[in-house]
Amino acid sequence: MAETRYVRVPCYAKINRLLTVLNRGADGFHELRTVFETISLADSLELYFTPGRASEPSLEADFDVPDNLVLRAARAVLAASGAKGHLHCKLIKRIPMGGGLGGGSTDAAAVLLALPVLTGKPLRPGQAHELAAILGSDVPFFLYGGQALGLGRGTELYPLPESPKQHLLVVANNIHISTPDAYRAFDRDGNGKLTEEQVARYIGSFQARAWEQGKALSENDFERVVFPQHPQLDLTLKKLKKLGAAPARMSGSGAALFGFFRTAEEVRAAMSHFGSARVYAATTLSRRQYQASWAKALQEHTELKQWPPRSRYAR
Repeated sequence: MAETRYVRVPCYAKINRLLTVLNRGADGFHELRTVFETISLADSLELYFTPGRASEPSLEADFDVPDNLVLRAARAVLAASGAKGHLHCKLIKRIPMGGGLGGGSTDAAAVLLALPVLTGKPLRPGQAHELAAILGSDVPFFLYGGQALGLGRGTELYPLPESPKQHLLVVANNIHISTPDAYRAFDRDGNGKLTEEQVARYIGSFQARAWEQGKALSENDFERVVFPQHPQLDLTLKKLKKLGAAPARMSGSGAALFGFFRTAEEVRAAMSHFGSARVYAATTLSRRQYQASWAKALQEHTELKQWPPRSRYAR
């Protein structure tokens, strides 16, 4: 019997430094302008793969989440690569679900990166990105990490320069916001049908802010439709700012909020002010740090330091 190959990989969360929502296209998706950034808050994914010769690979998991992106990603990789054998998945969740932090998307991307390494059946160039875009709009970003500009649905990505590590506090109230519901609210608010002049103005504003630094690099269009439905989020954001967070924003379509502080000590001092909400101290992760963390996790199964990771089992 073939030896089981095991790996435990990090699945880092993201925040949206900037998020501008434009018109809804003919495909039903809205046009986005966003700046993604990875942070140190993370899930962990354990994969156990045993090569085999069965006509169809088998798959099982230690978690029961309907339509889970981990399992969908695993099926996609096995089908695309033609790998045979048995895969067992174990997911340790820490990123709040429904928080706009990309918890499901980063888990799926972790499978796209790690599973071809374990099976020794690499995907063709660009295929991981293609599969990621099918799985979800945020998934492709997690194939690279760091800070990136996202256009279209968020799947058209361009790397941004690395920035110094920053400290932040993530606050997750016990509120779950459905991304489709947030977009519907956006449309009901009259924001889904912008004139060409309005679109041009939005893009111009986004470009100006994207070139600025510090406090200016912070805006999220979803706040104006989500906060009226959930006033607690507005109160939490104001509390973050009162405690000294600059900038402070909601991530994605919500409901997690984040605030940047000058030091880790300031983050720890602020953590006790949010009652029953879940709070997480985190730092930003550069693309180099993101990929180095992955390289360390996969080093037993890889032969070269390159991105995406290359399997030593590949023939």
